[in-house]
Amino acid sequence: MDINRKYEKLQRVIKDLGRAAVAFSGGVDSSFLCKVAHDVLGDEAIAVTVVSPMLPESELKGATELAASIGIRHVLVEDNEIEEEVAENPIDRCYYCKRVEFSTIQRAAAEHGIEHVLDGSNKDDLLDYRPGLKALEELAVVSPLREAGLTKNEIRELSRRLGLKTWDKPAFACLASRIPYGERITEKKLSKVEKAEDYLREAGFRQFRVRSHRDIARIELAPEEREKLFDTEKMDRISAALKSFGFLYVCVELEGYRAGNLNRVFEKPRERGA
Repeated sequence: MDINRKYEKLQRVIKDLGRAAVAFSGGVDSSFLCKVAHDVLGDEAIAVTVVSPMLPESELKGATELAASIGIRHVLVEDNEIEEEVAENPIDRCYYCKRVEFSTIQRAAAEHGIEHVLDGSNKDDLLDYRPGLKALEELAVVSPLREAGLTKNEIRELSRRLGLKTWDKPAFACLASRIPYGERITEKKLSKVEKAEDYLREAGFRQFRVRSHRDIARIELAPEEREKLFDTEKMDRISAALKSFGFLYVCVELEGYRAGNLNRVFEKPRERGA
């Protein structure tokens, strides 16, 4: 099925729902879904963002501005606690996190008389370790992008056609994904990561992660951006800044950023190149 037919199918899926609440993070997928839902359903569609320690202030600001530009009604729900099952950070943490997040969104949707909650997972998400998808299934959350068979690249292309500024936005995941499984998640650790990533963004880097390994900040840069780091004065500034945020040591992942790097614990030695 070509991209145009997939887009038409997406519109039909959403239209058949009648009313819908989109789980909105401000990322590429949920922004595209908000735009299409608003185009198809008008005021019968709302966007819901859960404001929690997992969501950086910069992402919340971007989501708020984008919702306003789309014209969709934007509902913010405060959730300042990290549930114990999430804080323990087991290998299926994403399952518990999604259960909490989407249960909250469903309650908010119900308060607005809306039954259906939509999420922005796409076809490519089925290729990675995504325990959160099980939670979406259990909660009967609708995944229109997956249902239409849209891939990440297709969503970016359609977003470009629709004039969404997020069409080329770097990939993003919640701040909890910066902390290795088994290491307890705290607001203090999330705050350190958020400050470190804000600093790198302001320094001109686009696609990156700062992984928190207790007292160590491990910087991952997109492979094509690595050479931008290797200036001694710049490295000294970055090291000093990240240490001022609470890290004792700062290091760099030599091969650069790749999505799901912390999921390497599930790979076989041969797959890791051992």
